[in-house]
Amino acid sequence: MEAKFLQSLHLTTWTGSDSVFPKPHNSMGLSTRFERKRRVNMFKCNLVQTVKPVTGRRASGLKVSCTSQNSPASVLESETFTTEEDLVLKKKSEEIEPCLSGRCIYLVGMMGSGKTTIGQILSEVLGYSFFDSDKLIEQSVGGTTVADIFKLHGEAFFRHNETEVLHKLSTMHRLVISTGGGAVVRPINWKYMHKGISVFIDVPLDALAQRLTAVGTASRPLLHHESGDAYTQTLKKLSKLWEVRSEAYSNAQVRVSLERIAAKLGHGDVCCVNPTQIAIEALIQIEDYLKK
Repeated sequence: MEAKFLQSLHLTTWTGSDSVFPKPHNSMGLSTRFERKRRVNMFKCNLVQTVKPVTGRRASGLKVSCTSQNSPASVLESETFTTEEDLVLKKKSEEIEPCLSGRCIYLVGMMGSGKTTIGQILSEVLGYSFFDSDKLIEQSVGGTTVADIFKLHGEAFFRHNETEVLHKLSTMHRLVISTGGGAVVRPINWKYMHKGISVFIDVPLDALAQRLTAVGTASRPLLHHESGDAYTQTLKKLSKLWEVRSEAYSNAQVRVSLERIAAKLGHGDVCCVNPTQIAIEALIQIEDYLKK
């Protein structure tokens, strides 16, 4: 992607109107990726408990045992080793990449669903560049965090600029884009995302609540709570968000269900599904969509 084109993408509605899109990130090529050992496990599964179904959300029917140690919920912790899955991922990406014809891939899903990690994996194997829409907004206002943007300017300001980001990105090609959890609520955003291929990463709410509680919710303005049991409060707020957003997520052209992946692999716990397995399933589902 030409640097001059990137420099032309000004977001004039934002504080700091001279901000431009950073150079797309594609940290390593295909050959480098498969020559090194990389992280493949999701959250370490060492605290098994059965979680009750959430009202208004289909029961997972699976055990949830997500824990994390001092890392963002969107970062999938792991041991490092190379597996046969890497080769499957590489082969599938080589089959699909020509069929994409340069179309962008937009990852949507609830906060903490792993969109950033999965997006980075997909961008590497497809030879695409990677963007995180939340990071673009943060950088445009001088590095202000999403939580502080909500606090200083309000959610409406954030959503307006999120739409502007998606508008600008929709004019580009060969990108994998991780969107914010609430990007789906504005119909205009779907207009932009459907210029590419939208992929819904579907993770049960109980698993999300476990992950987010483990790492804290301070950076998640819509989950902030003052007191009470952290897991219970987080699950309650996620359930309310799901009620608002669930119908919007159905607009995605592709759905990647962690429950389905876990069942196919014989796991009783969605948290034992690793990012590579999710990325493989995403490519399989994208391939099926392209065949329609």
